[in-house]
Amino acid sequence: MDFSNISTTYTTMKNHQNTVSAYPTFSFETTANEVGTVFSQEIKGKNVLVTGTSVGGIGVETAKAIARHANLVIITGYNHDRLQLSEETITEEVPTANIRRLTLDLSSLAAVRKAAAEVNAYSEPLHVLIHNAAATVSTFKLTIDNLENQFATDHVGPFLLTKLLAPKLLAAATPTYTPRVIFVSGAGHAFGQGVDFATLAHPDPAVYNGVQANQQAKSANILTAIELSRRSQGRINAYSLHPGLILTNLFQREEAIRELQAFDIVNADGQPNTEKFRWKTIPQGAATTVTAAFDPRLNDKAGAYLDDSNVANESVAVHSSDPANAQRLWAQTEEIIGEKFTF
Repeated sequence: MDFSNISTTYTTMKNHQNTVSAYPTFSFETTANEVGTVFSQEIKGKNVLVTGTSVGGIGVETAKAIARHANLVIITGYNHDRLQLSEETITEEVPTANIRRLTLDLSSLAAVRKAAAEVNAYSEPLHVLIHNAAATVSTFKLTIDNLENQFATDHVGPFLLTKLLAPKLLAAATPTYTPRVIFVSGAGHAFGQGVDFATLAHPDPAVYNGVQANQQAKSANILTAIELSRRSQGRINAYSLHPGLILTNLFQREEAIRELQAFDIVNADGQPNTEKFRWKTIPQGAATTVTAAFDPRLNDKAGAYLDDSNVANESVAVHSSDPANAQRLWAQTEEIIGEKFTF
C-alpha cells in the first residue's frame, strides 16, 4: 500500500495547524492594515466587494487594507463623484490596488437588482461580500419602495444583494475555501428591543425613533448572518460584527448629530463623548471587518458575532440570537423583496 499521499496530507494539515496557532490575538487597538498583513496569504488572489466606501468612513479603510493584497476590490456608493474620490484615495496610498467602482443605492430594490446584474456579468468570481453601508441615523424617511430608510438600506437591500450574488459566491468555493458574507452590525443592537416584525413592511412614523431604528437594523444584520450560515449548510460562511464607536462621516451629519445627542453619544458641540464611551480611530474601526472576512480561525464558527476582532457571541442580545427570530425575519424579508432566497 502506498502511504505517500497520507504522509503528504498529514504534513500539510500539521503545517496549517501550526500556522493558525501562530496567528496573533487582536485587540481594541488593532488596525485594519495590521489584520490585513497577518492574513495577506488568505487575501491574496481574492475578489472582494465592499459596500459603503465613501471617504471618511470605515468602508474605504476596509477596502484599502484589503486592496494591498487582493486581486480585486469592488467599491460601491450611490454618488458617482464620491465613489471616484474613494478610488483615488485608495490608489494614492496603494498604487498597486485593483479597484472597480460600482454604483449602488441600497435603499432602492430596483437599483440593487441593476447593480447585482452588473456584478454577475463580471468574469471574475466573488469570494467575499462585505455589507458595510449604512444609512444615517435620522428622522423618519420612506424609500421609493415605501420602506423605512434605515431598515431598507441596512437590511433589505443587503439581503436582496446577497440573494442575487449568492450563485457567484458559491462559484468561488473550492475544496479548501468557503466564500464569506460579512455584516457590519453594532453593539447598539443590545440596547433596543430587536426587530419589530409588525412594522417591517408597513413602517409607522407615529412610533418612529431614529436611534431605535438603527438598533433594529443592526439586530437584523446579526440575525441574517446566523440564518444565512444555517441555510447555506456550510457553503457560505456569514459573520456579523461590532466595529466599535468611531467618528465617521455618518456621525458628522446634522440630522445624525441631533439624534445622537439625545443619547449622550456626542456632546452639545457634536464631538464624541469620551467620558462615557471609548472611541476607536477609523483604521481601528475597520479591523474587525477584515478579520471577519479572512481569519481562518473562523472557518468552523459560521454565524459568529465579532468584537475587537474576536468572537463575542456572548455579547449578542437574546432577541438577536434567537433562531426563531432569524427564520421569521428571513421569511418576512423574502415577502418584502418578492423573491425566495433558497439554496
